[in-house]
Amino acid sequence: MTVTITHKQSRWLGLAGVLGGLTLFAGDMLLYWAADSTDLKLNMAHAAAWRILASGLTALLAAWLYLAGTGQVYYAFMPAARWVRLTVTTCFAAILVAYGVVHGNYIAIAATAQLAVQHGLDMAAATNLAVRSNEMLRWVVYPVFGLLSVLFVWHVWQRHTRYPRWMLLFFPLLPFLLQGVVSKLLSGQWWVVVMGGYLNLLLVIFFAASTIALWRK
Repeated sequence: MTVTITHKQSRWLGLAGVLGGLTLFAGDMLLYWAADSTDLKLNMAHAAAWRILASGLTALLAAWLYLAGTGQVYYAFMPAARWVRLTVTTCFAAILVAYGVVHGNYIAIAATAQLAVQHGLDMAAATNLAVRSNEMLRWVVYPVFGLLSVLFVWHVWQRHTRYPRWMLLFFPLLPFLLQGVVSKLLSGQWWVVVMGGYLNLLLVIFFAASTIALWRK
C-alpha cells in the first residue's frame, strides 16, 4: 500500500512542522527565560509552576505537529526508491517524537531543580538522575539521526527527490555539529534564547525552507 500526499496537502503539513517548532520553542522559553540570568537550571528552579506545567503541555502538542510535518518530507521523497522514502520518513518521525519525549523529561529536571533551591540541596546532585535520563534519551536518537543524515544528504544531492540541492543548506546536520561554536559566539539573553531553543529553531528553519522549496509545483 502506497500513501499518496498531494502537493496542496504537503504545504499544510510543512506549516504544521513550522508550528510544531515554534510551539516547542515557546516551551523552551517557558522553562529557561529569565531577564537577569543565563543559568538554565537556576532559571528552571525559579520558574513559576504554571510555566513548567504549560511547558510540559507544549511537548505533546509539538510532537503531534512535528509528526504531521513528516508528511511533507514523505511527499518530497516520493520520487526516491520506496525503501529510501519509508526509511527517511520513519527516521524523521522517530526523531521528532523524541523531541517531545526529551522535552517532557525536562519537567523532571525543573522539578528537582526547584526542590534543590527550596531545601538548600546541591543542584547538581539533586538533578543528576533526571539529567542522566535526558542524556540517555538523546544517545538513543543519535544513531537514527546519523542514518537519516546519510540518506537525506545523498539523495537530495543526487536529485532523487523533489527538493532542490540548496535545501541541504537548511538540513539540521551542520548547525547541529556547530552547536558548540554558535554557543561561544553568544552571550547574555541572546544566548538563553538561541541555545535554550536551539534544536527547535533548527527545525523551524528546516520546515520553513522545505515549505518554500516545495510551494510551487
